[in-house]
Amino acid sequence: MNPQQNDIRGVMINVTNGRVLLPNATVSEVITFAVPEPVPNAPNWLLGRIRWRGWRLPLVSFARLAGYSDTEGELGAKVVVLKALGGNAKLPYFAMLTQGFPRLVTVSHDALAESGDGEEQAPGVLMPVMLRDDPAVVPDLAQIEQRISDALAAA
Repeated sequence: MNPQQNDIRGVMINVTNGRVLLPNATVSEVITFAVPEPVPNAPNWLLGRIRWRGWRLPLVSFARLAGYSDTEGELGAKVVVLKALGGNAKLPYFAMLTQGFPRLVTVSHDALAESGDGEEQAPGVLMPVMLRDDPAVVPDLAQIEQRISDALAAA
């Protein structure tokens, strides 16, 4: 069996004070940051809603959600549009703020290692990992989608 058959394509995105590793299949598009429409009474990590292809997508600051930073830099920021996996017809996509362009990466079994010490993870984090020499986190997309739904329902 060819070991490259088990490799998957991933996307490494930079967030303020961290990196997030996503499966390439979850990324729909990368767009330029535009100031979002505010969502009343939203938590600080829900930056608002942006328009994309006829949808009004919730824009998430992963750095704020996970506690990496209380502020976000908007200069040079991009937005990654992600396919929601939860099956909510009202929320088929959501967006995440990224600092600069995401980077395509090949994720092989040998290059990826869990780097956590077993303690409880920050909100939105499934697990910390090392991809070769790059520390990153794998996000808990299901938890993030649920938090978005809860925040929008409370708004």
